[in-house]
Amino acid sequence: MLVHMQIYVAGHEGLVGRAITRAVDARPDLDWIGASHKELDLLDGPATLAFLEQNLPDVIIIAAAKVGGISANDRFPVEFLLENLTIQNNLMKAAHQVGTKSLVFLGSACIYPKFCEQPIKEEFLLTGTLEPTNEAYAIAKIAGLKLIQSYRREYGHSWISVMPTNLYGPDDNFDLETSHVLPAMIAKCHKAKMDSASFVELWGTGTPRREFLHVDDLADALLLLATSYDDPSHINIGCGVDIELSDLAALIAKIVGFSGDVVWNTQMPDGTHEKRLDISKLSALGWEPKIELADGIRSVYESYLESQNKHLNA
Repeated sequence: MLVHMQIYVAGHEGLVGRAITRAVDARPDLDWIGASHKELDLLDGPATLAFLEQNLPDVIIIAAAKVGGISANDRFPVEFLLENLTIQNNLMKAAHQVGTKSLVFLGSACIYPKFCEQPIKEEFLLTGTLEPTNEAYAIAKIAGLKLIQSYRREYGHSWISVMPTNLYGPDDNFDLETSHVLPAMIAKCHKAKMDSASFVELWGTGTPRREFLHVDDLADALLLLATSYDDPSHINIGCGVDIELSDLAALIAKIVGFSGDVVWNTQMPDGTHEKRLDISKLSALGWEPKIELADGIRSVYESYLESQNKHLNA
């Protein structure tokens, strides 16, 4: 159990970071610190070191990253590779210099091969080629994982890597240029509803299967793993259940209240056809997700409507 510890949440203003701070706020024995991008640019190595020297957190959770959906990853591979490498390298180097005992690095399920046996076990890493559309991001995350293992081996640090599945939650990114599939579907279905459109167009064939985990469940798992897991191997975080994207679209359309047709643009990429994580290692620690997908989508749509109303009334 974490006792009177201060946690530095790198990326506390993002989707995952906000969930972590909510989870920490619910714990009287924990405190968190964070710094906005204006206050601290994690691409600046000396500034990152100075921040950690000043605050000396007990735990660092690296949730800061440049993220995006298929379109953004495919269009800006240089930025996704360089920025993510720089952020994680700066944080780990500085954490080592100030003697941080506990560090949790968040990777992504996209580190696994495109054609991977399902469900995906941790040992399947580097057993095949990556999905081309997000290869740059995946390589950056694999490098971070390997750097964690290298610090453990060379310096004996009890640092760990976790690999979450596809995430969603309140305060998600609904920008269609950079968003992931679930928030993009919500935004598109809502717009089609408001426009009284007869159909909504979505990317791909609708046949890929994806697993989705609410960020509040992720945050719960992270606080558990921060002190109960100490192994060189990374560990998967997911819900163990996937859904075909056509079924996800139908579910979202129902929740949003869009009654038109869903048209799939098969000229656009599908990405990896199937991606479901094996979470047996995490389950063995006594953890399981609490938020059902439909309930989670309803809450996300409600937060989306609130943000839209604030924007209109601003």
